[in-house]
Amino acid sequence: MKKNQTANIIGGGSTVRTVRVDFVHQTATQVCIGGTFNDWRPTVTPMVPLGHGHWSKALALPPGVYEYRLVVDGVWMPDPRAIDTVPNPFGGVNSVLKTEEMRELTLWAAALKKTSRMLLCL
Repeated sequence: MKKNQTANIIGGGSTVRTVRVDFVHQTATQVCIGGTFNDWRPTVTPMVPLGHGHWSKALALPPGVYEYRLVVDGVWMPDPRAIDTVPNPFGGVNSVLKTEEMRELTLWAAALKKTSRMLLCL
């Protein structure tokens, strides 16, 4: 899984993070993602084949914590690249995806930019 730095603002001022999920499976013919962000309906979130067994999908999600699993050729499995997992009611584990408030990241970036300018002036 890999996170992009892209942020969008949607109606009502809600911040959305664009998160990219990457997966590699040399023999897969179809990979989808099912999770709490799509009511566990993997068919609405198919991953895009990039060739040579690489798959990717960009997800636009509001800040929060989401559970998900990959569906590889009809078989549900946790994301092997996920940092966090939680037990699920079926005896397996779900992968965990966390998106953050952009306000905190924006403040940090602004502070870093200000510090950089000060260092350049020295």
